[in-house]
Amino acid sequence: MDKIKNVLSSSTAVKAEKPIKLYSHAGGPNPWKVAIILEELNVPYHNELLDFSVVKQEPFISVNPNGRVPAIEDPNTGLTVWESGAIIEYLLDTYDPTHKLSYTSGKEKYDGKCWLHFQTSGQGPYFGQRVWFSLYHSEKNLTSVLDRYGNEISRVIGVIDSHLKKTGKEYLVGDRVTYADLAFVPWFWLILYQPHVMGEGFPAEWQAKFPHAWAWNQRLEARPSVIAARDARAKAMGK
Repeated sequence: MDKIKNVLSSSTAVKAEKPIKLYSHAGGPNPWKVAIILEELNVPYHNELLDFSVVKQEPFISVNPNGRVPAIEDPNTGLTVWESGAIIEYLLDTYDPTHKLSYTSGKEKYDGKCWLHFQTSGQGPYFGQRVWFSLYHSEKNLTSVLDRYGNEISRVIGVIDSHLKKTGKEYLVGDRVTYADLAFVPWFWLILYQPHVMGEGFPAEWQAKFPHAWAWNQRLEARPSVIAARDARAKAMGK
């Protein structure tokens, strides 16, 4: 334990000599948030793709007692971390000594945390419910339910759009891209690409109604890390 503490207390001590195991799922967006951060930081990793049918049983619940992906096992520190937000914070603490993707003090430091928590509590769950009731729920065409979550998707995009318009910035925090921006990207894939859970016409609606958020997301989509993760996801899904 003291060895782990000493490793993590130094901003330069941890070298990614061995690839991190990222427990993932082909379609689920949350693991791909982690993959994007790993790509940005040039940390070697490999995806361990799991079917949802096995995540609620051993051996995986010994990795993540909540029985969800993502989780990581890091052979460079001996640590296991689960929940996408916690994993992102761990990766920044451990493998971003130059703070490429974060700010370390002042308003920007805590703004980044605010946006990450908004993503994990506001974007992910509402987008996820829209996916569930669109694709998997046994009762179909529950219009009021679909409207509820569709309206929340539009509201989340509107929050981002209003913030970017007000600040005049290209990114959510400070003057450069951070983990806070990148965490939002994979859930948007479900409305921009197949399965188009808001309908195939929604991207045009987004661009017209929320142009600042649209331009922001386009900048993120063009990043090599995002392209790499998106391509890996498509390959995993057999597309």
